[in-house]
Amino acid sequence: MILKSNVEAKSKKFNRYIASLKLLVGLSLVLYAFSFSTCKYSFKDTSPIPVDVKTFRVNYLENKARYINTQLSPQLTEKLKQKIIGNTRLRQTNDDSAHYDISGFVSQYDVSTSGISGASVATNRLTVSFHLIFKNNIDPTKNFEADISNNFDFPASQTLTQAEGSLSDQIISNTVDGIFNKIFSNW
Repeated sequence: MILKSNVEAKSKKFNRYIASLKLLVGLSLVLYAFSFSTCKYSFKDTSPIPVDVKTFRVNYLENKARYINTQLSPQLTEKLKQKIIGNTRLRQTNDDSAHYDISGFVSQYDVSTSGISGASVATNRLTVSFHLIFKNNIDPTKNFEADISNNFDFPASQTLTQAEGSLSDQIISNTVDGIFNKIFSNW
């Protein structure tokens, strides 16, 4: 009887060992299978830039609107340079021989009423438009001019100066993205 219970105990222990081993082998196979499967998906912000295009120049982006926000032009110019450097393989140059020559100006910077509540103004809208001039010095048939416009709503209780303080980053970002997409994407 003692011999039988020893055999049964050893048999149970052996079966648990086999079950654990099967589980370990199964998990190893699953891990092995997943380690070779990959999912590659990405959003490309730029369309392919021709191989012969290597340099770009961003000229000072002027503000020719009726209302001049003194910070807008220098910030637009610098942020556009940074975006191109960070998102393309192009090198910045200040030479007239740059392959891509980018210039333009803020053409509109106006406030209008966009929402009325009861008998009073509830929301104002700041419209910022930019006129882009793009020259491709390698392929002049790709030269173009385009207008980019964005609207930014703000409470009527704020002055334009107050609204600019809270909207400045968004104005710069949206305008730079619009310029970048017109040049480097098929949008």
